[in-house]
Amino acid sequence: MRQPFVAGNWKMNGSRDDAGRLLEDLVQGLTPAAREVVVCPPYVYLADAARILKGSEIALGAQNVSEEESGAFTGEVAASMLQDFDCRYVIVGHSERRGLFGESNEIVARKFMAAARQGLRPILCVGETLEQREQDVTEQVIREQLDAVLEAAGVHAFVEAVVAYEPVWAIGTGQTASPEQAQAVHAMIRARVAEADDTIAGKLRIVYGGSVKASNADELFAMPDIDGGLIGGASLDADSFLSICESAIPADGK
Repeated sequence: MRQPFVAGNWKMNGSRDDAGRLLEDLVQGLTPAAREVVVCPPYVYLADAARILKGSEIALGAQNVSEEESGAFTGEVAASMLQDFDCRYVIVGHSERRGLFGESNEIVARKFMAAARQGLRPILCVGETLEQREQDVTEQVIREQLDAVLEAAGVHAFVEAVVAYEPVWAIGTGQTASPEQAQAVHAMIRARVAEADDTIAGKLRIVYGGSVKASNADELFAMPDIDGGLIGGASLDADSFLSICESAIPADGK
C-alpha cells in the first residue's frame, strides 16, 4: 500500500506575514492520518516555515535546487543549504522551470541527483504541453523526461523519490485532465519504471499536478495509480488545501 502524498507548491506568492498565517492555519487544521503532507514555500520563507512546522505533521520542501554543490553560482541554492533548514523534499523539473527557464531533461536529471546525494527526496515533475498532447506524443515526451533521470541516476534513486505528472496545459488554466486521462498517464509512468524494476515501480508514489481543487480531488485520488497531488493555487488557501489533504486519506484510514 503506497502512502498518499500531497504537496503544496506556493510558487512566488505571498508575504512573510501571509506565509506565517497560512502555515499556522495548516498546522492547527491538519488531521493526523495515513498520508504525507508537504509544503514548498519560496526560499526566503524556509527558515520561518521550519520553525513553525517543527514537530508538526507537515514536512518542509523547496521549489528548486541547484545542480551544483557549491561555487560561484550567484543566486543559486545548493541541496546542502536546503538540508540546513530541515527540508525533506525538493521539486525538480517543474514545467515552469523547464518552460520559462530553459531547464533541459539533462539539467533536471543533474538536479535530481544533487538532491538525492544530500538525502533530499526529489519530487520529479514530468508532463506534456497542449501542443504535444494534440500531436499525440504525450507518452514519448514523458518517457524522454523519465529516461533522462533513469539513465543518469539509476532506478534505485526512485525508491525515495516522488513523480508528479503535471500536464502543462492544465496548470493555472482551470482545465484539468479527466480522472481517466490522468490515470492513463500515471499507469504509463509506472509501467516505464517497471521496465527497470517492477518492485520499485509498485512502491513509487506518482501524484497528479494540474489544477487540483477541493472539488475534484476525491475523483482524481480515487484512481488506482494516482497517489495524491502536487497542488498549486489551491495550496495558498488553508481551507482548500486541508480539504484536498482530507481527500487523500485512504478509505480505511490506514
